[in-house]
Amino acid sequence: MTCNALLDAFDCQVAWCAAPAPFTARVLARSRHWLQHDAAAAAAFDALSTDPAAAAVPLRWAAALHHLALQGAEPWRSLWPSAGNQVDASARQLDDALDDAIKRAWSLHRPQVQSALASPPQTNEVQRSAALLPGLLHVAAATGLPLVLLEIGASAGLNLWPDRYRHDHAAWQWGDAASPLTLRCDWQGPPPAAGGADMRIVRRAGCDARPINLAQPGANLRLASYIWPEQVHRLARLHAACAAAAPWLKQDHVTVERQSAADLVRREVSACSHGVATVLMHSVVWQYIDADEQAAITQTMHDAGQAATADRPLAWLRLEPPAQGAGDFELRCRLWPGGNDRLLAHAHPHVSHLHWRADGPAA
Repeated sequence: MTCNALLDAFDCQVAWCAAPAPFTARVLARSRHWLQHDAAAAAAFDALSTDPAAAAVPLRWAAALHHLALQGAEPWRSLWPSAGNQVDASARQLDDALDDAIKRAWSLHRPQVQSALASPPQTNEVQRSAALLPGLLHVAAATGLPLVLLEIGASAGLNLWPDRYRHDHAAWQWGDAASPLTLRCDWQGPPPAAGGADMRIVRRAGCDARPINLAQPGANLRLASYIWPEQVHRLARLHAACAAAAPWLKQDHVTVERQSAADLVRREVSACSHGVATVLMHSVVWQYIDADEQAAITQTMHDAGQAATADRPLAWLRLEPPAQGAGDFELRCRLWPGGNDRLLAHAHPHVSHLHWRADGPAA
């Protein structure tokens, strides 16, 4: 990443955040201004050029600043909206205050900030379970078997429990009304035909290149730092999910392993058992996996799919950007035996809205 490429990355994120997260956009714009005029800082950011996810550097930087606010450090706590602030200041005064906060973070909290810059974003957006759950119901209905659920890029593991959240989408409801978290989205299209399927997950396993252990103090704040601070509804949902999932991970002896996605898929898929449907699941992860590892996972799934049978089926459920790179993300499921790939839904990346399409023909 050259200096120009770094500044371009900030420009792209400013444009992306402008509507959904105007405060974050302002922080990133002021950060770009600082980097343009501080050659030493720009060079330090530039050192991340070998990272395949370097385009996400602005989001890592925004998370580092947000983390300081969540920890109660000043002046960030008094400026960032996640603490309930509504700063009464002119645009110029706010820009001056942000400029000061940006420079202070770099000069006074360099080790913490650099650690954040070295780590890819870990939002672990639990709202994506609103899309993943009907996808799993689709597999359960198609196979008639209990599920083994495998998730790559699982972060803290919040989406390993889609069946334990309440789902209330106006068009249809599912799950225990007493669940500690209810997920809602703007559901478009018909209710899923498999909405009444008998689904049971008998085992869960996940991995991540940099997993977050919810049992460790401060883990929830680290996760929260990656959420745009003005989106307080997402922050509240995350805190509720962390509180719910922490005991589930312990009670069910589930650990999100620090492991490559290809290694977990190879190990788990090769051990598929009779009498269960094995499901590989991921959401907004594929773009962060390099091409060689993508190819290895694809080959493993293809080979295992060729060996799949009706009493040992295999499914690949994913919520990822469309191949053409624009528009709503796609929820797709490939199911073996047969290997048919079905477009189940289109959804916003954070699943604020979802258009169910599963009744159409398989691709």
